[in-house]
Amino acid sequence: MARYLDPKNDLTFKRIFGEHPHLLVSFLNALMPLAPGRRIEHLEYLLPEQLPDNPLGKNSIVDVKCIDNFGRHFIVEMQMYWSEIFKSRLVFNASKAYIRQIVKGESYHLLQPVYGLGIINNTFDRETDEFYHHYQTINRYNTDEVIEGLEFVLIELEKFKPEKWPDRQMAVSWLRFLREIEDQTQQVPAGLLESKEIKEALALCEEGAFTAEELEIYDQYWDRISTEKGLNDQAQAEGLAEGLAKGLAKGLAEGRAEGEAKGLAEGEAKGRAEELERIILSAYQNKLPIEQIQAFSGLNNEDILEILKRNSAHQPY
Repeated sequence: MARYLDPKNDLTFKRIFGEHPHLLVSFLNALMPLAPGRRIEHLEYLLPEQLPDNPLGKNSIVDVKCIDNFGRHFIVEMQMYWSEIFKSRLVFNASKAYIRQIVKGESYHLLQPVYGLGIINNTFDRETDEFYHHYQTINRYNTDEVIEGLEFVLIELEKFKPEKWPDRQMAVSWLRFLREIEDQTQQVPAGLLESKEIKEALALCEEGAFTAEELEIYDQYWDRISTEKGLNDQAQAEGLAEGLAKGLAKGLAEGRAEGEAKGLAEGEAKGRAEELERIILSAYQNKLPIEQIQAFSGLNNEDILEILKRNSAHQPY
């Protein structure tokens, strides 16, 4: 029985979409908001550009750049976990691709649209259940007025539900492929083998199709992702903890000023306590010393240990 590698890995993603243009054509036609009669027929790859390194996100982003038969540019990026840096990077790359289409002295009418497609492996927008986010430059007071040039689509794989797109079978197949095929998958989920494009992509992910050297590169990528995610999570935990500590201090000060009779609403108090507990657990998982957790949380050592004990998966140092 065949075993498959995760298509979101740098090695596999670029083998599928960076070496087989017909698969990338299928992928983009399925997922991008293209006008009727403007589907991609063929495309060519653009040479990768050297970009300045970012302290976070430089390893977790996989990208493919191409231009289609209409002259439109597409930048496809796979992001293993969300960071605000990713959004800025996508806009930066798309803007560079737009302005580099013409040289000094040429007419602006030669400019063709640039589309940025970002596939996010987790969730970045917790305010909505929508997983597909389409951004354009529009008139706020008349949304029918659009300035053409740059468009962005961000897709949250973690929130993707096939039943939300009953009329977009190919889009559903591609997103299921990215989400449901994981490292060492042996049983292909039902329905994915019905598409010839997905079958071909699956064959390109078979572990047996890679050399020992390539498999080592594949594993090294996951090692870099784990390290980078740990650093990112720690930075976020420290930032959230600092913000929460300031917010709690301010809230307590305001509460005292208004008098104990008013107090804090029971629901709000519970929410704050749960949020503080979540941050303490995240900080603990990222090896933040107990002394630092005490400093930002305002809790004593006994209270912190009690929180850790209540969560059986987290044992005190």
